[in-house]
Amino acid sequence: MAAAVVTAIVLTILLPEDQRALPRWVIPVVEGVLLVALIAGDPGAIDRRSRALRAISIGLVSVLVLTALWATVRLIDVLISGGPQTNSASDLLQAGSIVWTANILAFALLYWELDGGGAAARAHHSRADVDFAFPQQMNPELARADWIPRFVDYLYLAFTNATAFSPTDAMPIAPWAKLAMIVQSVISLAILGLVIARAVNVFA
Repeated sequence: MAAAVVTAIVLTILLPEDQRALPRWVIPVVEGVLLVALIAGDPGAIDRRSRALRAISIGLVSVLVLTALWATVRLIDVLISGGPQTNSASDLLQAGSIVWTANILAFALLYWELDGGGAAARAHHSRADVDFAFPQQMNPELARADWIPRFVDYLYLAFTNATAFSPTDAMPIAPWAKLAMIVQSVISLAILGLVIARAVNVFA
């Protein structure tokens, strides 16, 4: 999870100037401080149950998601109305790749944070219901009895939803999970469709 956040921070720094809501250093500093506070409060397996840590974690994920959504809106606006990146296919593909990857990481962290009440709640099996049904949960014989999804499971979920525009592994059960996957699929479809179409137009 920490590696995903660090990667998202780096992607935020790499965003073109016209796709940022704030100066280059502001969002990365905020995200970095929240990540350090989260790691310091619960180093290791992220299984300490604390309202303060839960609030910090939700705050961090919220900043990441909002940053990715803002970058997406700005990219789509640039693609429609024109901008510096639209004159160069390589710049356009680079900007699109950064925003697309940032969205995958942001939604992976969103799924990881909200499913089953969060990582700590899942570690303690404090909730019987789940928001996503993974194959290991629907078919217990596929995994050990105490299996719980890890961050990589949510990263795979977010990646496949962004590429296949549908669940290919875990099935969304809760309404919020279904809506989040719809939003992610629409965002991914818009980015890929517009970026590829504009890049082909530039090449032509």
